[in-house]
Amino acid sequence: MKTLLKNGTVLNVFTGELLRENVLIADEIVLGVGDYTEADADRTEDVQGCVLIPGLIDGHIHIESTMLTPAELAKIALVHGTTAIVADPHEIANVCGTTGIDFMLSMSENLPMHVYIMLPSCVPAMPLDESGAELLSRDLTPYFSHPRVPGLAEMMNYPGVLASADYVMDKLAAAKAAGKVIDGHAPLLTGHDLDRYIAAGIQSDHETSSAEEALERVRKGQWLMIRQGTAARNLEALLPMFDEPYCRRCLLVTDDKHPADLMKDGHIDHMIRMAVRAGKDAVTCVRMATIQAAQCFGLLRVGAIAPGYRADILVLRDLEQVDVRDVYSAGKRVVQDGVCLAFAAPDYHEPRWASVLDSFHVDPLKPADFVIEPVSGKCRAIGVHAGTLLTDAVTVEPDFSVCNGVSVQNDLLKLAVVERHRRTGHRGLGFIQGIGLKRGAIAASVSHDAHNLIVIGTNEADMAAAANRVRELRGGSVAAADGQILAELPLPIAGLMSGADAATVAEQNRILNETVHQMGVPEDISPFMNMAFVSLTVIPHLKMTTFGLCDVATQTILPLAAEK
Repeated sequence: MKTLLKNGTVLNVFTGELLRENVLIADEIVLGVGDYTEADADRTEDVQGCVLIPGLIDGHIHIESTMLTPAELAKIALVHGTTAIVADPHEIANVCGTTGIDFMLSMSENLPMHVYIMLPSCVPAMPLDESGAELLSRDLTPYFSHPRVPGLAEMMNYPGVLASADYVMDKLAAAKAAGKVIDGHAPLLTGHDLDRYIAAGIQSDHETSSAEEALERVRKGQWLMIRQGTAARNLEALLPMFDEPYCRRCLLVTDDKHPADLMKDGHIDHMIRMAVRAGKDAVTCVRMATIQAAQCFGLLRVGAIAPGYRADILVLRDLEQVDVRDVYSAGKRVVQDGVCLAFAAPDYHEPRWASVLDSFHVDPLKPADFVIEPVSGKCRAIGVHAGTLLTDAVTVEPDFSVCNGVSVQNDLLKLAVVERHRRTGHRGLGFIQGIGLKRGAIAASVSHDAHNLIVIGTNEADMAAAANRVRELRGGSVAAADGQILAELPLPIAGLMSGADAATVAEQNRILNETVHQMGVPEDISPFMNMAFVSLTVIPHLKMTTFGLCDVATQTILPLAAEK
């Protein structure tokens, strides 16, 4: 069936022009743009007064971080104009290995939102991490033939690249041999080291946090992914990159974003609105979120309203506000008057996914498991800041004669990371500042990227209560105080995702965050998102693993006691 969208203004992303033209679509593609009439079509939609733009593309997202299944994420993203995402399933792969990749490919099949899967390059993220699996080049190579796999996902192990580690270079070589793109992840890397990293074949980066850092990457030929997620919010700092000529090498991504934020603020449309409010050109923003994202990943005939291109089209009431009226995905209307039309979702309860639904293997924990062996003098601690995933290595002097070193007055809390994949019993214990918790404890099975059980608390009893409730839920996020569970968000799918609908997960997420803010966490800290990255050993500077504190720069385990 041929459909004509008439009387609209079409954004041409090749030239930047806004042209009064009709669009004829059929068989999933755009047949033509121009003076087509109703005689050329089987049905006609009048889009008088509207602007037509290509569907938006999120160039880097972890579906697992939304805590939703791919189908539930699609229901939210489509109404905000996102018709395609490029996802890295390294969260679930770190828990379930290739079964996790298979699960995400299956759960995203035939959705009205196009889901491309990049192959996880770092499972585990670093050798010090205790993940549920290890993926080598031979495990990944068969997936390169899949039509929805454009490349190798973020190469976080930049020390391994710089050291030319065989197990790292083998993955890069396999991707290049298959003609695939390779994403990067190298925060603060600069100069000659950045040159060597890029020369290894790594074409993009989403960890850039300053305009100076961004400029170096663009000048050296990388695609710059401007990120605005729940915890990592870099758009404001990178606003200069929305200007010519730098904008031509940029795309927009969310990376990690919680469902409540998606429902409240939006998705890539939210980023465009933010940039426009800051004085940037809406057409430039749309190009970054459409054709340039497609070009970055080599997605042919995607990202434009032009003959032969896939008919992913947004009908906007207003361009600068990205006010979505209708959405067409592969020529089929999937959103009408701002409402997502019903579609069939894959079933994750099939027997072949049993291991995904039973991934939590840790024995019950006792308060004594969270007691830190006293040390004399000063200790190392992790310093957390709002709006960034970077952490500081701070020096503190805990009083172990009081609360085993915890000092709520000084925002000095206890931190634990407990191995949860193989019942090793390994626990990393230490201190953290910047979370602001005044009472109780919080715990979660989402802790990037190994996704062990992470706990922050003011006392051992509440830490054990929160941790054990996460265990009982087979994964999730929990807040506890005075021995009581105050709020929880079950995540039984690999300990990362909920099977509930988006509205339910968003409401559970909202209640959980509000509860934790009432427990003292400042409003500018996203408690569970910030906590989730405290164990990520590829983002500077100090992180916690199941073996203890890790210096990211040297990839060594540090003693709790600071050097005298």
